[in-house]
Amino acid sequence: MTGTRTSWPVELRGVTESVVTTLGPNDLWNVAVLGLHSTDPVTARTWGNTRTRRNFHRQGGGVVQFTRDPVDFVEAALSIREEAEPVLDSADAWVEIEVEQVDSGETDGTHWEEWELMPVESEIRERRIPPTNRGFAAVVEATVAASRLDVDGYDTAELRGRLEYFEEVTRTCGGERERAAFDRIRELVEW
Repeated sequence: MTGTRTSWPVELRGVTESVVTTLGPNDLWNVAVLGLHSTDPVTARTWGNTRTRRNFHRQGGGVVQFTRDPVDFVEAALSIREEAEPVLDSADAWVEIEVEQVDSGETDGTHWEEWELMPVESEIRERRIPPTNRGFAAVVEATVAASRLDVDGYDTAELRGRLEYFEEVTRTCGGERERAAFDRIRELVEW
């Protein structure tokens, strides 16, 4: 990483969901989701012994991406996906980051680590007027619920109810790509 700083290529508000790629020991880029907290500096948490956490420790950074492709988001959230290149074709913007662990703890039996994310280089690849699509939002929320199934501290029955609701919203309000993303959730997660 270069150490030179740049700004974020998009406005971050609250918790902005992103896709992050981190270089693994096999020289492939692990694809995962990462919630960016709009603090100054921007922070994110890794939960458990994930590839992202291990790669942050090993490499000191990665590439955060902003995509509106619901299938890529589901793959990042719920599967093990590795790529030869760090930036997904669907990324509208990306930012190379350096990370520094600033805190850690345990919540409901799950270890977490908090990271400060410093942008080093970025690119806006496509500017779009983002539509408000309830189907896409339901897919994102479904990945959160699915990732918490059978985790201590979360009610599995309640999460299953949420997944049913999010599927109904996706099927009613989403387009073809959102419905394909929910089909992929069904393939990856049993509930």
